[in-house]
Amino acid sequence: MLNIKKILLPVDFPLATLDVVHQATTLARHFNSEIVILHVVTERSHEAGVPRDSREMAEWDLRAAIIRQANVQHDLSLGPELEGLVIQHKLLGGPVAAAIVKTAQEENANLIMMPSHSFTFYQFLLGSVTAKVLHGTECPVWTGAHLKELPVHEFAIRKILCAVDFGPREKITVSWATQLAAEFGARLTIANVTAGVELWGPGGSYVDQNWQKELVSNASQQMAKLQHDMGIKADVFIGSGDVPKVLAQAAKQTKADLLVTGCYPYGGHLRTNGYGIICAASIPVLNV
Repeated sequence: MLNIKKILLPVDFPLATLDVVHQATTLARHFNSEIVILHVVTERSHEAGVPRDSREMAEWDLRAAIIRQANVQHDLSLGPELEGLVIQHKLLGGPVAAAIVKTAQEENANLIMMPSHSFTFYQFLLGSVTAKVLHGTECPVWTGAHLKELPVHEFAIRKILCAVDFGPREKITVSWATQLAAEFGARLTIANVTAGVELWGPGGSYVDQNWQKELVSNASQQMAKLQHDMGIKADVFIGSGDVPKVLAQAAKQTKADLLVTGCYPYGGHLRTNGYGIICAASIPVLNV
């Protein structure tokens, strides 16, 4: 059974990434989790309204500020969603990624939920912050959809896509995906992306059919063994080529609401393409 007792939720201010906050409330209610809302204070956030005086900062209500910002963005549902949840908030200084990683350790967080990018003051920085957090923590990291225009519909987990590369983390990754699917009654698809099979030569490129057939056959056998060893039954997707692009296509094809990958801390092409996968995905990505 998944044990998500504490969720660390880093936010920027003023808040523009409300989708991740909604997703955090969904998980917190389902798993009865505590949410730790973290804002790492910068000069820009002081300019946006975060108090400078340490005493005023200690009394500043970050949750109320988030709700006010949501109301400004005509999102009136966030306030009621936060009611009744166990929430603490923290304001810290220092490098953003380091503060997130340190807080996750100190709070014994079971999950970090954060945007993949932002449209406020960190818009040119948050991508690198997310990448640094992925590299710097062993805590699973959930990142919001990498979209300019975020979906307005209520977040739900109905279909899950789980990407594996048959490395050391495959069973942990599939276990997370399987348990989430069971918790939310979601349909699970396990995906693997093999190496590209295009060859270049005079006249352009062509696909080596024999090579493709061998790669797909090998991946299918490993997928069958994985499911047998773990005692699960899921749909299967096998593609080849550019990993982020193919997984993004698989997410659309399967109409997935969540992509689960095993990008940290071991090697493999999922690890190499970790942030690229997040950037290409139009749905939240859970890195375990």
